[in-house]
Amino acid sequence: MNQNGKGHENASVNAKKGHAHVVIVGAGLAGITAGIQLKRKLGFNNFTIYERADAVGGTWRDNTYPGCGSDVPAHWYSLSTDLEPNFSRHYASQPELQNYWEKLWHNYDLVKHTRLSCNVTHAVWDAKEQRYHVTIKNRKTGEEEHTDAEVMFWAVGGFQDPLYPEHLVGSLDKFKGTLFHSARWRHDVDLKGKRVGVIGNGCSAAQFVPLISKDSSVEVINFCRTPQWYAKQGNFAYPGWLKWVFAHIPFVLRWYRNMIMARMDVNFLIFRKANERLLRITRKMLESYIKSKAPKELVEQLIPKYTPGCKRIILDPGYLECLHQANVSLQWDGIADIVEEGLKMKTGEVVPLDVMIFGTGYSLVAPDMRVTGSSGETIYDYFERQGGATAYLGMCMPGFPNLFTILGPNVATGHGSAIFSEEAQINYGLQVIKPIIDGEAGWFEVTEEATERYNEWLQKRLSTSVWTDCRSFYRAEREKETKIIATFPGPVSLFWWLTLWPRWGDFKWDERGGGRGVRVGVVSWLFGVVSIVVLYIV
Repeated sequence: MNQNGKGHENASVNAKKGHAHVVIVGAGLAGITAGIQLKRKLGFNNFTIYERADAVGGTWRDNTYPGCGSDVPAHWYSLSTDLEPNFSRHYASQPELQNYWEKLWHNYDLVKHTRLSCNVTHAVWDAKEQRYHVTIKNRKTGEEEHTDAEVMFWAVGGFQDPLYPEHLVGSLDKFKGTLFHSARWRHDVDLKGKRVGVIGNGCSAAQFVPLISKDSSVEVINFCRTPQWYAKQGNFAYPGWLKWVFAHIPFVLRWYRNMIMARMDVNFLIFRKANERLLRITRKMLESYIKSKAPKELVEQLIPKYTPGCKRIILDPGYLECLHQANVSLQWDGIADIVEEGLKMKTGEVVPLDVMIFGTGYSLVAPDMRVTGSSGETIYDYFERQGGATAYLGMCMPGFPNLFTILGPNVATGHGSAIFSEEAQINYGLQVIKPIIDGEAGWFEVTEEATERYNEWLQKRLSTSVWTDCRSFYRAEREKETKIIATFPGPVSLFWWLTLWPRWGDFKWDERGGGRGVRVGVVSWLFGVVSIVVLYIV
């Protein structure tokens, strides 16, 4: 098998000891991490990574707009197994992050495991054979092929395809100028001397608006719907001597990373409504920052009415200061439609534009997640039945044996590293599948009872969080009254604890004759007891 989708032999295998086949869907951050950990922790090599794009890297492959970068410190937004001493700045840019993940892909020899331009279109669980029958479409040739997998990691990430305002989707082709989404940046388009309309004022727009407006000949009109909360970014360059220390003096970089995590993880407290005094202090601090950076005449429009943290707080990369420029303006009137000349506002005014850039976020729903489980139900059916995306620890669902969704429902946080949470999930998944790989069990499936218990606890905590105060991408269908499906209601250290070891009593499984079986030791039993205490008290 190879990265070009050629020479692949059908991976249908007998699930005897050492012969299970693992399919990883997606060669982004989660998929690369899963491949690395299969090799490192289990010494397992019979896996295939299918990636629908023609390169690896996920979100850092797709997003190349000016100023693109992470709002989580680089040394925490990286693998705990592969610390990088040479990050140039506290918050890494897109090119650095893409280079980091591509380097890991090569260093761990994942190239030979990866099939690029191959889209997994369907997977069906076969209860008799105890494996998934997987359908793959080669996006270059259009050919369809099939393989089998005893285990699947669905590692397509949190952000999916570019999202456009629903009421404007049917009008995108009306515009006679150049139109694109920030996630599909048109580097061939010269903005010099153009009138550019930027739709959306979230994290992406806040990063690229200051850069495209540096050229005074570019007039930027930012069309906003809802004000955002901004905080000081505090980015800085690492001097060469410190990078040398990180690379050559043992434990210093590990200690530094842990300090970043400890400092940032405390921030989860601002997302709990019960911490009223802390929320008041946070609001005052953020209001003060906005007032200190933005033009006085815009401050009233820029300060949100909703609680800080309900939408993701933006670490300001210079957006507020660029509003002082004569070539940057804000437009708060609602957009009614796209017309040939530009945008028609709800007031009836038509704003003429040369270029239209949508910075309106991403879908959180994987477009190709057509997986049929043991009961004949698809994942989409299950989510609909639950009133929105639902999973046990964000990765397991009843009725879907041996399937793990990485960065699935209610895993992300508003303050922490998604990489850290993904590592925790993958470590958990490897413990569950080890008996399958060793030939001691055929399948594991989380129970309905465990999933309901976990999600009752989850939603109870979420109901007292600031995320209930507004519409955001944290909610199903992005509506204010719908289920919160994206965020975990606590510190990432709590999520790490909950995924540290499997609670085997939360699973049912098929134990194969002649194997050692699944042994629930004293440590695992004690861990289960403590986890129950955590769920009901913390």
